[in-house]
Amino acid sequence: MKKYTDQGKVDTRSGFGAGLLEAGREDSRVLALTADLKGSLKMDAFAAEFPERFIQCGIAEANMVGAAAGLAIAGKIPFIGSFAEFVTGRVYDQLRQEVAYGHANVKIASSHAGITLGEDGATHQTMEDIALMRALPGMVVVVPCDFNQTKQATIAAAKWDGPVYLRFGRPAVPNFTDPDAPFEIGKVYNMNEGKDVTIITCGHLVWEALQAAEALEAEGISAEVLNVATIKPLDEAAVLESLSKTRCAVVAEEHNAAGGLGEAIASLAAAKLPTAIEFVNGQDKFGQSGTPAELMKAWGFDAAHLAEAAKRAISRK
Repeated sequence: MKKYTDQGKVDTRSGFGAGLLEAGREDSRVLALTADLKGSLKMDAFAAEFPERFIQCGIAEANMVGAAAGLAIAGKIPFIGSFAEFVTGRVYDQLRQEVAYGHANVKIASSHAGITLGEDGATHQTMEDIALMRALPGMVVVVPCDFNQTKQATIAAAKWDGPVYLRFGRPAVPNFTDPDAPFEIGKVYNMNEGKDVTIITCGHLVWEALQAAEALEAEGISAEVLNVATIKPLDEAAVLESLSKTRCAVVAEEHNAAGGLGEAIASLAAAKLPTAIEFVNGQDKFGQSGTPAELMKAWGFDAAHLAEAAKRAISRK
């Protein structure tokens, strides 16, 4: 089994901030807009180095989207940043009509996503955002797993022609991927090869999946771990290759059951390779207040629960 080392815990939103700064240095068309959340989105360094390219929109998310769409039409590459709940649900009409419909080159930076937002509770813990963004025609949906990958994904998003939704979080999580590995939109990353079961996941749960695979290996179970950092467009070939080998899977995501990674994988499997699949997700409920670690365990997102789900999938082959 391939071993990964935690290079130090850091929040993925900081990876976005680092990537935004580098993207801004590489291309003068890159702009940053935020709805009164510069610090929370880690846009401080970009704003300090490129003050003429940073726009503070205030608590007016709909106006921010419209401004970004206009800037994109004028040839700029605007990144708009806010909490996941505010930059998806609050402005869905604007994203649909002004960004997706016109295929405007706007990058949507969404922080504080998922249950691991923690103590802020259900009102801020969006567990529906991936479904909303997947439903928009032409929208790319990217959910990187750690600081390094989020940084590289941000740089890649700046070079992508068209709207991109970037999802990241607030808690400090293990940073374990290669810092110099370029990110490819639309690629599934095989983190560990296995033959008995495939664990398909994204974001904060990739590290948990790797820990689950290690625990399973100690029991003689070989688990393949796929990091689906791009949920849309989905790398169907890579997923099908793994499923054809293991013939069972677990799909784990920090998102509700409807419209997320699980449904994307289930749809693919139903159409091209019927497979026994166990689903680990937020089901059909709102979040709750607690520390990220407490909530990961309570919602079954930790390594121990993923390992048990893998055993259930194997039993169904």
